[in-house]
Amino acid sequence: MQDKIRDPKVLDALIPLIFLIVLLVLNIRVFGTDGLSGSNQIVLVLSAAVAALVAKYRLGFSWDTLQDGMIQSISSAMSSILILFLIGALAGTWLLSGIVPAMIYYGLQVLSPTIFLFAACFVSAVVSVSTGSSWTTVATVGVALLGIGKALGFEEGIIAGAIISGAYFGDKMSPLSDTTNLAPAMAGTDLFTHIRHMAKTTVPSIIITLILFIVIGFNYETNGSVDDVKAISAVIVENFNISAWLFIVPAVVLILIVRKVPAIPALLVGALLGGVFAVIFQPEIIVLIADEGGSYAYQSFKAVMMSLYGEISVTTSNDVVNELLVTRGMGGMLNTIWLIICAMIFGGIMEVSGMLRVLAEAVIRKVHKVGSLIASTAATCVFFNITTSDQYLAILVPGRMYADIYKKRGLKPENLSRTLEDSATVTSVLVPWNTCGATQASVLGVATLVYAPFCFFNIISPFMTILYGYLKIGINFYEEDEELSA
Repeated sequence: MQDKIRDPKVLDALIPLIFLIVLLVLNIRVFGTDGLSGSNQIVLVLSAAVAALVAKYRLGFSWDTLQDGMIQSISSAMSSILILFLIGALAGTWLLSGIVPAMIYYGLQVLSPTIFLFAACFVSAVVSVSTGSSWTTVATVGVALLGIGKALGFEEGIIAGAIISGAYFGDKMSPLSDTTNLAPAMAGTDLFTHIRHMAKTTVPSIIITLILFIVIGFNYETNGSVDDVKAISAVIVENFNISAWLFIVPAVVLILIVRKVPAIPALLVGALLGGVFAVIFQPEIIVLIADEGGSYAYQSFKAVMMSLYGEISVTTSNDVVNELLVTRGMGGMLNTIWLIICAMIFGGIMEVSGMLRVLAEAVIRKVHKVGSLIASTAATCVFFNITTSDQYLAILVPGRMYADIYKKRGLKPENLSRTLEDSATVTSVLVPWNTCGATQASVLGVATLVYAPFCFFNIISPFMTILYGYLKIGINFYEEDEELSA
């Protein structure tokens, strides 16, 4: 039940937002990329407390109403939290079974430094289009590509940027993606019209991205050599039984997702199959991880369970390989989940109190031209990614807000759905405390602020949709262009 005394004003909404921004800037200066370890979480909790004080004492909300808003917000992120746990478990058993080492081994045989960044982006895009999931792509193929890139001598930030760029291209364009289905539903158009319309900005963005990675690849001075690559490959073969049969597990996961099996059961199957294949193919690693006597059945149970829930590592004679052969299981995701919960607490209070709505409406009142409308929509989506820490809310709320305005301006709904995807979906991964940014940083082990400058596709996409709005829609709207106007 709503029990507020008055509607929030822009100044009310700015108080917790400014507090959040100031504290985050200070936090970054003090802790840098270590913010995920706890300081970012505290900042979000304190900002939520400020928002709650404003909502209660200036707007008249009861604590029960605010608490319900927080709980509802956290509940909306529960599927993401479950997926995170399963990604941690999958990473553990895929290391134990030799699947990730096999991907690294074969990748080193075919990828050269000059084309690696291009290939990492392209392969991630293909897999993501096939699966419809950037998260699954990064957690499986992405982890292997990161290992290959580090072995070739690339800095981890630029490798992660290439992987994420490709993964989010697929997340936008795949008909299997949840965001690709959510955006047209919010805007009022159909899925395939949305995808066709989105290609006008997404294809140029990925082409520019691939060109940039090609140019960088040919000019990047890696600290790796052919001898280093051979040494890494030899160490992997020395410690793991490398076989093409191991790729049955990722193939099964890919088939399940393509057949529209939900992500949670598909990832669970992948994690459990990884454990089975570890027992079959990697008896030496099983004994090493179990680190005690007993029957092989006993050792297998212990090693697989350890890989599912906790940190395991394989120590070799090569320091580079040692860095690649470490995983943290479900337990390694707890800091990220902590961050997500704190972010959703802040977003829940801001949304239930109406403060986010007031800020968005203030932006809408300034819009008078079609190009400005597209730019304002993109800016609002980015704003919601920052303040609500969830890409779904960054699609849902602006989608509801702008639908009538686009209709009144005579723009077809696919213009709105395209803008929502070009800005909300892709920029979520650039925000350290957003569910997407926190997840990818945790899965890849690369801080968000380290990889963000190299996520060229994610950075280019919002500007591409704004440019399209000004040049194409802005010119043809007044001529009642058949494609764009209703």
